[in-house]
Amino acid sequence: MMRLMFHTVKLLSGPLAMPFVYLSTAYFFVASRRARAASRDYLARVAAAAPGRGVNAGPLGVYRHFLSFARSIVDKQDAWLGRIDYSTVGIEDHAKMRVMAQDARGVLLIGSHLGNLELCRALATLNRRVRLNVLVHTRHSRSFNQVLRMAGATQVELLQVTELSAATALMLKTRIDQGEWVVIAGDRVPVHGGRTVDVQLLGAPAPMPVGPYVLASVLECPVHLLFCLRQPTGYRVFFEPFCQQVRWQRSQRDAIIADLAQRFAARLEHYLLMEPLQWFNFYPFWRGDAAPRDAKAGP
Repeated sequence: MMRLMFHTVKLLSGPLAMPFVYLSTAYFFVASRRARAASRDYLARVAAAAPGRGVNAGPLGVYRHFLSFARSIVDKQDAWLGRIDYSTVGIEDHAKMRVMAQDARGVLLIGSHLGNLELCRALATLNRRVRLNVLVHTRHSRSFNQVLRMAGATQVELLQVTELSAATALMLKTRIDQGEWVVIAGDRVPVHGGRTVDVQLLGAPAPMPVGPYVLASVLECPVHLLFCLRQPTGYRVFFEPFCQQVRWQRSQRDAIIADLAQRFAARLEHYLLMEPLQWFNFYPFWRGDAAPRDAKAGP
């Protein structure tokens, strides 16, 4: 499917690819009952938390959520193919990031499944020395890296990690010490299990992985948050400091991780409410009760 999508978008760029996008969206909208239910639950929570955003959890709202995801896939492919002019991608606090790019030591960036993290390649334009190591929970990272090489993305490498082993942490620390940047998602529960901590997100408890904060303590480097949203004027990268370094005594570990995870969840919610249809977690995410029933009404 990845190869089919890649070659279709490669051959039918721009408006010509959109009928394929709409057809694919319609198919998955009809066939993916579990994803529809997860989208409906999420949109209902957004509607309850921010009524003024005009989000509804009816079939039309869910379809728009699916369509937003399909469009993001096309943008990802354009990013892999090198069709995006990264000089047009707006970067908040651009000057500060340029200064950071000159630092001899790297940083840990915590991202999310909000927006389009693939466009973090724009960060490589800050300085050719900046190399991005993006941790992904997929065994297809080798194929993705081949596609990135085809597109000339030599400053980005996807690293498949099913778990953060000691060997992986040591390898990443070496790269940080060499000035490279590491990117990890803070909102995806490990595929094969793993420790999580509950946070409040959109007014209800939800599990978040502890991996990013454990990794930060091992890497002993500054931590920043990274979000990339598609807006009417184009993509915009939001980059903000999170903490200078993660440290703890053993007795404080759980409390510090819980605090960091909740701080991340608060910033995720802030950006999520800016572009609600761009958060792409199509699986049951929250614990406990379903979303408020009155928020589910809609066309």
